[in-house]
Amino acid sequence: MPGVVLALVRIFPGSNIGLELASILMIFTGQAWNMTFSFYHSIRSVPKDQIEAATVYRFNWWERLKWVELPFSMIGLVWNSMMSMAGGWFFLMITESFVLGSKDFRLPGIGSYMSVAVARGDVRAMVWAIIAMVLMIVILDQLLWRPVVVWSQKFRVEEGASEEIASSWFYDFLRHSMTLEWIREAFGKLFRRPRTADRGQRTANEARGSTGHLVSLILFLLLVGSLLFGAWKLITLLRQLSSHDFLPILAAGGWTLGRVLLSTAIGTLWTLPAGLAIGLSPKWSRIFQPIVQIAASFPAPMLFPLVIAMLKAAGISLGWGSVVLMLLGTQWYILFNVIAGAMAIPADLREASDSYRMDRWLRFRSLYLPAVFPYLVTGWVTAAGGAWNASIVAEFVTFKGQVLTTHGLGAQISIAAERADFPSLAASVILMALIVVAFNRTVWRRLYALAEERFSLSK
Repeated sequence: MPGVVLALVRIFPGSNIGLELASILMIFTGQAWNMTFSFYHSIRSVPKDQIEAATVYRFNWWERLKWVELPFSMIGLVWNSMMSMAGGWFFLMITESFVLGSKDFRLPGIGSYMSVAVARGDVRAMVWAIIAMVLMIVILDQLLWRPVVVWSQKFRVEEGASEEIASSWFYDFLRHSMTLEWIREAFGKLFRRPRTADRGQRTANEARGSTGHLVSLILFLLLVGSLLFGAWKLITLLRQLSSHDFLPILAAGGWTLGRVLLSTAIGTLWTLPAGLAIGLSPKWSRIFQPIVQIAASFPAPMLFPLVIAMLKAAGISLGWGSVVLMLLGTQWYILFNVIAGAMAIPADLREASDSYRMDRWLRFRSLYLPAVFPYLVTGWVTAAGGAWNASIVAEFVTFKGQVLTTHGLGAQISIAAERADFPSLAASVILMALIVVAFNRTVWRRLYALAEERFSLSK
């Protein structure tokens, strides 16, 4: 965040354009990865018969993406898109109001409005902000997400049909709208081109192919040069730290890693049964989908003063309390993915479990848990990433004018940003990246392989 803000503000001096771009970019970096991981796991889990059919029909990469990979990944993408939207709301208070040293960067928006309301302790303003946010989330749910969830059900991999069918009044309206049908046909005629034109375009594209390769090579060389220059500047920055300065940062990384794993484990305990209950029942899904979105979208920093007050009353230090604060943001990644996995369970497998009269425990162990395990791994990966993000605000909290901190990498980053201590900030961020990459290689990658080998519908 500090580097992005400073760079874009320098590019657009005297204007809010740089701040707006920085805010959008930071929200994007918090939204993109759970959808990316969801699509990655879907591609690795495509049933073999579909892959063989695509090979027999000689699909090119675009046809394979359009007719095989995207349909199979659609349910997971829809629910992770909802989680991405919720994640954007969650961090609005941070991205729209940011303090770096003596500089205070703010943008007009509900996020900065909430941050000012919390800083002033204006309960009335906080209530109005919450009401406005809830109204926007409910409207988006009814006009966007609920119709998309209902539409995505046609991509379930199954041979039977479930008894209960999810419904949406707005989706039914769109399906029967003659105006939208006329617009679709008009656009189809507008963009439909004759085959001769397609052949001519293909010839022109081939003629421009060599030029495109040359441009790509130049851009690649510019990118490598920029990375080398950035690495040199980063090394220059880190050389300002002594070897003794790195030891506290290393210890802080271990503490935060433990809190990240603990918050992920605690979140799994309740989100797994709750996600199965919501995803397996269209009735419960219709009722709880907007509720879950509101809860996941609620900016947790607004709850921090209340949670800190409760922790202080209970005599719990911020060391343990930061796990609770992380949990406010991480648990929803697991819940949304479990719901997506439960909704993707083929109806014929559920009917088979009914036919064999399996009890709840046997059904959970033999059907539900194996079916949602690939989605659960995606939820764990994204929840851990959310916990690392949340550590920056969970380990460094301002409460009634008093700054509360605990030993951890998130607190190190927040303190360094507040003091504009760029060498410590760079070292802390690099250590966080190294820990995340190492954990991905040693743990999450193996769990993805296990999900692909033992718990895929193609096996």
